[in-house]
This record gives sequence, structure tokens and C-alpha cells, in this order.
Amino acid sequence: AKKLSPREIPRMSRRTLAPMLRPAGYFNVKADRLKHFVDFLMRDFRGSISRMKREEAAGLRKKLLQVNGVGPETADSILLYALGKSSFVIDAYTKRIFSRHGLADHDLDYDGWQAIFVKALPRRVSLYNDYHAQIVRVAKEHCRKAPRCGSCPLHGFRVRTKKNKILY
Repeated sequence: AKKLSPREIPRMSRRTLAPMLRPAGYFNVKADRLKHFVDFLMRDFRGSISRMKREEAAGLRKKLLQVNGVGPETADSILLYALGKSSFVIDAYTKRIFSRHGLADHDLDYDGWQAIFVKALPRRVSLYNDYHAQIVRVAKEHCRKAPRCGSCPLHGFRVRTKKNKILY
């Protein structure tokens, strides 16, 4: 439809926009969230991703989290993938893989999970991007809800506690 731009989206009704988002799933909810994000982009950055990119990451993350429908995972995905800023993305795949290997409890909050990776990895956009892509691949191919551990590249990986107790 050539209508998915920051200038066109505000002009469309949710009813018109939603079917265009159908392949993404939950398209009615995503239509509302996309409209909220574009309103923010237009209001704070005059519709310019380039202007947004010039903003400092921590401050921008706080602003993104104020947008209706943008949570920590979405904010960090925007920062990392759309804006090229070093913000490690935590998703269900990350929690599933690393909780099964004893890195942390699955129910640890988002910021707690993110702190583990930020502390352990150099803050480089390319590394965060690749690391997250590897997590997604391992989760989709091996660490499914019903795991396929035998073929997993992490098979045999164990996290030890301070008392050298194997957690997995």
C-alpha cells in the first residue's frame, strides 16, 4: 500500500492499518502500538529516525518506555536494531535458554537479566546484535518448549555457583 511511513500512518485509521500488519500477528494491538510510536516519533523527532539516533541511549530508552505499548524488550530492540545503540535485548528465548543452564532464575525481572549480559559482555553493537541472533537460532532449533538437548551446541554447558556446585 506504500503507506507505512511516519507521515502516512497517522492519517490512517486503525481499521485501515491493522490488515497491513496481519503477517506480524496480533495486528489489531500492533496497529494501536505502532500509531502510538509514530505519534512519539513525530512529536519528539519530527518524524526523523536520524534525529532520534542522535539522542543518547539511556535518555532515549526512558522516553521510549513512556510510549504506550513499548516495554523494555521493544525499547531495547529499537535501540539496538533500528538505531545501532548498544542495548542488550532480553526476550523469552534468552530466559528459556539461560535459565535452563542455571545462569539465573527464569522469573528474574528484565533489568536483572539484562544486567547479567551487560556485565559479562563488551558493550559493542555488533556483538549484542550477533549474540542475540545466536540466542534466537539456538532457541528455535534446539531449546524449544520441548527441548532437543542432544543436538544443542550448548549441550554440556553448566553454570557453577560460588561453592562450585553445578546448577545444570
